[in-house]
Amino acid sequence: MPPPLDIVLTDTADEATARVLLDGLNAHNTAAAGPHHYRPLTIAVRRPGAPAPVGGLVGYSVFGWLFIHLFYLPAELRRSGLGTALLRRAEEEARGRGCTGVFLDTFSFQARPFYERQGYRVFGSIEDHPPGHARHFLMKRLEGDAAGAGGSQHVPA
Repeated sequence: MPPPLDIVLTDTADEATARVLLDGLNAHNTAAAGPHHYRPLTIAVRRPGAPAPVGGLVGYSVFGWLFIHLFYLPAELRRSGLGTALLRRAEEEARGRGCTGVFLDTFSFQARPFYERQGYRVFGSIEDHPPGHARHFLMKRLEGDAAGAGGSQHVPA
């Protein structure tokens, strides 16, 4: 039987606890599945001459898949082909990293139809998250040869 332990619940971020959990999970996962090869990915969209981004895509590759964590463009830049160009650039980078596929999640009031037009398919949903809506999980297997792992690339607006 383990010694008595204190269990503490808080509603504030605790970096020390998060680090212990991440280190423990990484050790367990590496023992079970091999090295995770975690690598961040950021594609920023900036107006010419402006230092701050106006949108872009953030994610990471891990265990041979790219996860798109955040993807946002302001309304005036949507429906121009820029979102498709950014997604394709992320997929090219994923291929260059040797990834099998890409996965992401989106709410029903966000961009599910956009992702489906790009060849993504829903593999799971949570209804009523948030209430009255749904959260959809989508994935796309990457086909073909590696497109090369590039650094920064200018994507015209």
